Amino acid sequence: MVDQTRALSEADWEAHRPAVFGAAYRILGTVTEAEDVTQDVWLRAAAADLSEVRDLRAWLVTLAARTSYNVLKSARVRRESYVGPWLPEPLLTGPDAAAKVLMDESVSTAMLVVMETLTPAERVALVLHDVFDFPFARIAEVLGTTPAASRKLASRARARVATVEETPRASKTETERVLKAFKAAADAGDLAGLVALLDPQAVYVADGGGKVTAARKPVTGPERIAKLTARQIELRRPDAVRIIEVNGQPALATYRGGTLVWLDTVEVADGRITAFRRQVNPEKLAHLGHI
Repeated sequence: MVDQTRALSEADWEAHRPAVFGAAYRILGTVTEAEDVTQDVWLRAAAADLSEVRDLRAWLVTLAARTSYNVLKSARVRRESYVGPWLPEPLLTGPDAAAKVLMDESVSTAMLVVMETLTPAERVALVLHDVFDFPFARIAEVLGTTPAASRKLASRARARVATVEETPRASKTETERVLKAFKAAADAGDLAGLVALLDPQAVYVADGGGKVTAARKPVTGPERIAKLTARQIELRRPDAVRIIEVNGQPALATYRGGTLVWLDTVEVADGRITAFRRQVNPEKLAHLGHI
């Protein structure tokens, strides 16, 4: 008797792994949990009979979405008790990335911050429909609901993230230029120079997760943000700074003794920073490594 089962080949897995990880990361917003989901999908797919699977990519992404949905639902209580503002775990992209990642606007830090305000079901529906072009019937299977309900979930989610999609985005070159200018002014203790690089309505958000000292509430206004960032340099005395690419945009990585102590991502409009996000939670920085 001829064995008609079909197993997952290494080549097929490597071809679809970016989509699997991409789905998990967009739904969860953390690299660590997305990697765990990706590993789980790999183990389950490697043990499965795929002879009846016609669209392997869709099958793998469905499995990743269902697993991520379960993880996200169980994590909501933990996230609701999170100390201070929550920022997504930065995803290394660009030439320094160890593995390919499915990239588009939906992995930007700004988008992931807004997506954190969605319900788990809204998040899954939006990612599967708008990023992976899944029909609502298939999304309904993942969520255990109806196609009509899935459509409504995606529509509500889309309305919430519309402001991010409609906001003009500075080029990578412009963002890097502003970050370098901000660093130079901060190093020089030039408060006037820092203020000039900040939009009058600029907002600063820091994520320490209760692990290290960080502002528990958003800080608004150029003068307050300038003084805060200058003071942090005085206190922490970092000794190295690099521009790296995370979530598709340049970011300012600051080190002390080879350890990454904070990571700054920004939104820039008309040459000024409108949103300044500082990730200082060591648990969310560990995977980015040392220098």
